[in-house]
Amino acid sequence: MTAQRAAAIDIGSNSIKVLVAEAAADGALKVLLSHTIEARISAGISRTNPVLSEQGMQRGLEAIVELLALCAGHHPGRIQIVATSAVRDAANGADFSQRVKTATGHSIRILSGREEAHYIGQGIAHDPGLDNIQDFYLFDLGGGSLETLSFRQRQVCRIHSLQLGCVRLTERFLPDRGAPQPPELATSVIQHTAATIREAGFVFDLPKTATVIGTGGTLASVRSVLAARAGLRPEDGSALLSAPALRSLHAELARMSLAERRQVAGLSPARADVFPVALATLIGVAECGGFDSYRHSFCNLRHGLVAEMLAV
Repeated sequence: MTAQRAAAIDIGSNSIKVLVAEAAADGALKVLLSHTIEARISAGISRTNPVLSEQGMQRGLEAIVELLALCAGHHPGRIQIVATSAVRDAANGADFSQRVKTATGHSIRILSGREEAHYIGQGIAHDPGLDNIQDFYLFDLGGGSLETLSFRQRQVCRIHSLQLGCVRLTERFLPDRGAPQPPELATSVIQHTAATIREAGFVFDLPKTATVIGTGGTLASVRSVLAARAGLRPEDGSALLSAPALRSLHAELARMSLAERRQVAGLSPARADVFPVALATLIGVAECGGFDSYRHSFCNLRHGLVAEMLAV
């Protein structure tokens, strides 16, 4: 094992992801492995008392075992497995955690909403492309929740975890995922998103020059789709994603059936059912905040966890 090498596995509502990294000489994180499995453990998350299904738990366990095997090839000195909204909110989340412990020997740390948001913020601090940004908002959209943060002089000053995840809202607002989606559905999602943000007390009070940073699978997918249309790899596509571009992409994809969306280049077929509602949610955030673009970052919660383990 390599002491200055660590791995983080993030059990999300829609996907389970791993990051293995080591500390570089300059204190930066050198990523050795980043991989995602679309496991969707969170079916039923929008219910009053959500429960992880047997099928969802089995998909989750199989994904964790696969990711641990990938980790082993890099010999990390420390491995941490964390869970967010799906496991946190499920009545049987502890049962799933015990099942993983029995099968792998690794315990799951269930993060609170504030802890989840904190580590996302720590992860952003390790994006070299954002070194010179002092005042910024950060929005991370997952399957179960939306983390909202604001920073002044790179210090967090406001943090909320809101139940606006794309799986949760798709279950709530979309009875038929296979059909094209009417415009009024997007309007309902946008209005609900803005109302939830306001009710939580999150305010947009940073200087007008503040940057808006977005993380999570939805914006990564937007970047991937737009890059594919330009003949580029996702990481080579523009990190600046405008609100008009989100609206245009939403209008295009909402007119499609689920089968048609699954054929869109750059979009994971496993994400196609929740993608239009996810786009509407991010449009709602932009309208509520009165901003016209997101700066996408691939750095996230896993980067924050690994940075803490490596003390960088």
